[in-house]
Amino acid sequence: MASMALRIRRCRTLARLSQGELASRVGVHRSAVTQWERDGGTHPSIEHLAAISVTTNVPFEWLATGRGHPAQGPETEVPAVAMDYAVDEMEARLLEVVRRLPKSKRHAICALIESIVS
Repeated sequence: MASMALRIRRCRTLARLSQGELASRVGVHRSAVTQWERDGGTHPSIEHLAAISVTTNVPFEWLATGRGHPAQGPETEVPAVAMDYAVDEMEARLLEVVRRLPKSKRHAICALIESIVS
């Protein structure tokens, strides 16, 4: 069974994210991700593991324990809202709605929101 460090690195690379990008999305410094991916380094908290799981779309159980497979389908996807990833009710509603959209429309919505905040 691969170490947690290798599983974190694998899910990050499968999601095509740099250490800095993953750190930003999870809410930590890049050095934390570097430590997590180093054999003998530190381990992320449960909250950070949940955020990594959601961000990289891998099952939490596989990431935390190595059981199962890193591939995750819609039937096994853990909603971000259920993992306390949303900070308030409005964000939870947005996440729920966006996750129901097809990918092509997600990109359009993301671009719209980014243009509003710019």
